[in-house]
Formats: sequence, C-alpha cells, structure tokens
Amino acid sequence: MILSAMLRVKMAWARPTGPRHEVVLSSRVRLARNLRSRPFPLRAQPADLAAVLKDSFAAAVASPSTAQAARVRLEDVDAVDREFLVERRLASRLLTETPVARGVVVGDREVLSVMVNEEDHLRLQGVDSGLCLEDLHAAVSRADDELGERLDVAYHPEWGFLTACPTNVGTGLRASALVHLPGLALTGQVNGVLQRLGAAGLIARGHYGEGTKVLGDFYQVSNARSLGPTEAELVKSVSDHVETLVRGETKARTELVRGLGKTRLEDMVFRAVGSLEHARLMTYEEAMQHLSAVRLGLSLGWELPTDLTTVNELTVLAQPGHVQMLAGKELDGPDRDFLRATLLRGKLQN
Repeated sequence: MILSAMLRVKMAWARPTGPRHEVVLSSRVRLARNLRSRPFPLRAQPADLAAVLKDSFAAAVASPSTAQAARVRLEDVDAVDREFLVERRLASRLLTETPVARGVVVGDREVLSVMVNEEDHLRLQGVDSGLCLEDLHAAVSRADDELGERLDVAYHPEWGFLTACPTNVGTGLRASALVHLPGLALTGQVNGVLQRLGAAGLIARGHYGEGTKVLGDFYQVSNARSLGPTEAELVKSVSDHVETLVRGETKARTELVRGLGKTRLEDMVFRAVGSLEHARLMTYEEAMQHLSAVRLGLSLGWELPTDLTTVNELTVLAQPGHVQMLAGKELDGPDRDFLRATLLRGKLQN
C-alpha cells in the first residue's frame, strides 16, 4: 500500500454523518489481546515479535473482516510515513518508536484496524463518525472472534483477557469518543464537567489519548477501567455519559449566542475565518484553535465559506505528518507552517 494514496481517501470518522456529529467527531472501540505462547511485546525477543507479526498478518488475511485490509510493516516505511499513521489514528507513538517487527492492518475507509506488537500483541480498533459505540463494538467483536479462531489468545477464567497493563486486564476494552467542547470551555464549565466524568469512572485526555495535550477544545473521553463490567456494559456507560456531555455542550452553545454574547462569538469565529483564509504562516496549534472556532460557528448554522466536512478533514490534514506527506519530504518547522497555511487558504477559498 502506498501511504500517500491515503491522503485522497476520506476517512469514515472525519465525515460529519454520524449521530451527534456536531459535538462528537468520532467514536472508537479498542480491544487489547495477547497470544498465549509469546511474551508481551515489551519483554519479547526479536524472534518472538517477528513470529507474532507473521502469525497476526496471516490470521488477518484468513479472517473475513480483515481479508481485504492493507498490511503495513513499520520497518518498511520511513519516519514521515510512521508519523502519518499516528496522525491517522492507525498507530500509536509507542508502536512507531520501535518499528522493527511491528505493523498495522488497515481496513476499508480506516474504520477497522489492528496494531501488532504495541504494548500488547494485538490492539484491534474500530473508529467511525459520531456517537456510535454500540455499532463499533459489534464490528470489532466480530473481528476479534474471527482472529481468535486462528490465534491462541491469552485468557484466564477468573481475570479475563491478560494484558501488559493491569488497567486493561479483564475485557481489554477501551471505548472512547472524540468530543468538541468549545461551548463548555467558553462558558467556564469544562473543568467541572471533566471532574464529574472522573468521578463516574471516565477519563478525558487530549486528541490522541494518553499523554497528549488538548488542542482546539477537542477531548478524548473514555472508560478508565476494563475489569468488572462486561464489554457491553462498559460501552453503554461511556455512550450514556457522552450523551449527557453532548446535552451540556449544546446548552452551553445556546447560552453563548444570547444577547451581546452572540456578537463576541461572531467576532471570534470570523477572525478565525480571516486567519485561515489569509495567513501565510500557521502552526498546527493555531490551526486547530481557528478550526475549532469555525466548527463551532458551522454547528450553530451560521453561513461561513466552508462546511463541516472540510473542517473535519482539515483537523487531520493540518497535522505535521500530513503536511510533510503532501510535500513528499521531511520539512522543518517554518516550511511546515508555510505549507500548512497554503493548504488552509486553498481549502477555504475554493
């Protein structure tokens, strides 16, 4: 697979078509699995890792859900390609830092994918637009069952699926939603809302999950534990709490457009439009902040020189790895900022 060709593929999760897509960009369900006969990746020898990658790719080819998926060995692609896969949410930083005997399986429209030899031998995930955790869980569970028929997965009758990190033992499941919360941020409510999520057993992180910072008021909300409740119960819990979050964000947006508040919000949104349409240099952090403001305006039904589809795609295309993929080479910071600004102007002025 030529990774640069993926630039022309519209990711399913970036399309504003799913339930509650004005607030929930995407849903994600991930399952962590390990092979019984091999040490966990962080303690495995090179021969073990190579065997797991070979067996996992073979199982993927033989499984209906992943038979037509692309398979990428990370040691066969360069640093820009690996960064591209991270930004595409198909690989993690941990996976790409040591690319030898590691790989990814990428399904149609990037809905279903598998990381091989990250923290665990297998990380199956499904990602799609809007709040759709139950549907994703069904799809990922089907792929899990198919791979499990071909691979001897480590399972304990009392503890459930065995994983490298104790927080994943049990179901090995992480259900999450990437939510856009500018309304709660602008009304000063976001910290209180996030604290309540923590008390309910959920955790909010940055755009790429654990260890990443918040950009443009985008948060990844997920379950904090995987042992105890069933997979279905965990998925329903996250879905219900995100639904409550959506209602709170929608109410906050309504509050922002009352009285003089609307003028202040319009000023912020149209200043962002102006920057995106005319800037000659733009960092990724600046781009995300401006795109966040424009996305808020569009969700309120305002007439702006773009649409949600374009804005969602730009939150991906504006990332450093994607900008370098467009250039076809590695770029330093100023050159990336120049090309990013050129890309944004072109998309908004079309």
